[in-house]
Amino acid sequence: MQVTVIVPDIYFTSYSQFDVSKQIKLYTAMMMFYNGQVSASAACEIAELDRFSFIEECKKNKIPVIQYTITDIQNEVANFQFKRQ
Repeated sequence: MQVTVIVPDIYFTSYSQFDVSKQIKLYTAMMMFYNGQVSASAACEIAELDRFSFIEECKKNKIPVIQYTITDIQNEVANFQFKRQ
């Protein structure tokens, strides 16, 4: 799918069209990943980045890459304790 976004030139006088396009793809991918709309691998594809670069960008923007709920952690601990016995 192709999406067209019209951005007035006045806001991006020091950036090329390519740089703006790249940033929009990255921010879209990060937000979709953060909201659970796409997987990490899909977000990498949208952003046109390898996994390590995408994780680094998420880190810079304070977007957690590993999203555990309290219940997930409790289940992992319980499972670990069960296996140790």
